[in-house]
Amino acid sequence: MLNLQRTYLLCAIIVLGFTSKVNSQSAIELMADTAAWENYEAHIGGPTAEEEEEAALFSEESRDLGLWTLADSIAKIPAYDTYCDWDTKNLFVKKDGAESLVEPIDFILCHDACDFVYPANGIITSSFGPRWGRMHSGLDIDLETGDPVSAAFEGMVRISQYSSSYGNVVVIRHSNGLETLYAHLSQRTVVPGDYVQAGDQIGLGGNTGRSYGSHLHFEVRYKGDAIDPSLLLDPNGKNLRDWEFTLNKAHFSYANADQFTKTALSARGGNSKFHVVKRGETLSAIARKRGTSVQKLCKLNKLRESSIIREGQKLRYK
Repeated sequence: MLNLQRTYLLCAIIVLGFTSKVNSQSAIELMADTAAWENYEAHIGGPTAEEEEEAALFSEESRDLGLWTLADSIAKIPAYDTYCDWDTKNLFVKKDGAESLVEPIDFILCHDACDFVYPANGIITSSFGPRWGRMHSGLDIDLETGDPVSAAFEGMVRISQYSSSYGNVVVIRHSNGLETLYAHLSQRTVVPGDYVQAGDQIGLGGNTGRSYGSHLHFEVRYKGDAIDPSLLLDPNGKNLRDWEFTLNKAHFSYANADQFTKTALSARGGNSKFHVVKRGETLSAIARKRGTSVQKLCKLNKLRESSIIREGQKLRYK
């Protein structure tokens, strides 16, 4: 009986000692986590400026399209005539969007309501702009790990890789020359060369790479240089601000985030007005209704007088 009591006592001491050790380790980890989160807003995530300039961020093998002629490339790869390459390994090789922009460029973002889908169903937790000496080059959209992430626009997957900063990241090039980037995914479900429609699932939300909590880091870029996505998207309504977007030098002025946003919003052409096509309407009927001409409607919307317009299509008339 005495030996049995001693055995129980010895087991109790071992259990208490083990529990104390676990609690001690947990407390240390908790203090480390608390210290890391103490200045939460200073944690931007994503790459540093130096990392963005690296020629090769990735080491994984990527599938190429096996295109050998210029004609094949222009015919099959979105905006190949703008970039003149199809790099499936490096995120931002050239980064000359701002430098090459001499005159404003008009981008058609969509032709129909189904041509855009908000990439994740969450609120914005961090906006675009300078942060504590670093640049946050996109929008952070709240989500849970495993939530679906969708392509915002139709296009072709150029990057589907893992990097130390972006984690699992997908980049899609669109026919208008813009590229969208989706980072910190827990899983990628597309590979380079996949052609996706707006709303197609490209991965699952996560917390990979340099990330502090599950979220989607979403970027819009032109020839490697970042543009504030909120100038194109309305995060509150989870839709596009307009169906077209004019890019100019003001959009690359990152020195002062508040002033930059005001300037860029102004530069977008805030006085533009649009007409949503109703069933049976023609260009001439819309021109009469809006006090303009068919020729002007065609010029503003890059249409021909013989073009077929669809119900729900959004046409700029001013």
